[in-house]
Amino acid sequence: MEIRKEVIVPLGYGKFIRSDKIIGLEPIEDERGPGKRTYVYVEDMDKPMIASRTENSILTSMVETPKEFVEATAALELLQDILDDITQIGPMLRKSIKKEAKLDLEKIAIKIEEIINHEIDDLD
Repeated sequence: MEIRKEVIVPLGYGKFIRSDKIIGLEPIEDERGPGKRTYVYVEDMDKPMIASRTENSILTSMVETPKEFVEATAALELLQDILDDITQIGPMLRKSIKKEAKLDLEKIAIKIEEIINHEIDDLD
């Protein structure tokens, strides 16, 4: 990936920064509220700026990368988040969900792991 030079990147809520001044992006995980999605680390600033856009949308504005690559990366990150959430569900609740909603979380977790590990044989 190559940073596009001198491109103004919108961070949301009227905040803009030049693409070549951004040195790091970090998704906000804890205490994330309205307008708080990403920490944007900027050259010559002690504290990161807070952006209301996701790190992937900011990155898309910053770099010369095919849109499909950025979208695929975001999709894999989402799948990893879903897998992490599924692993937090206990066996009793999994069994209840399978019985009541006909949703097999174990099967979904296996398929997600196959996708993440690039072991896709059959998506059925």
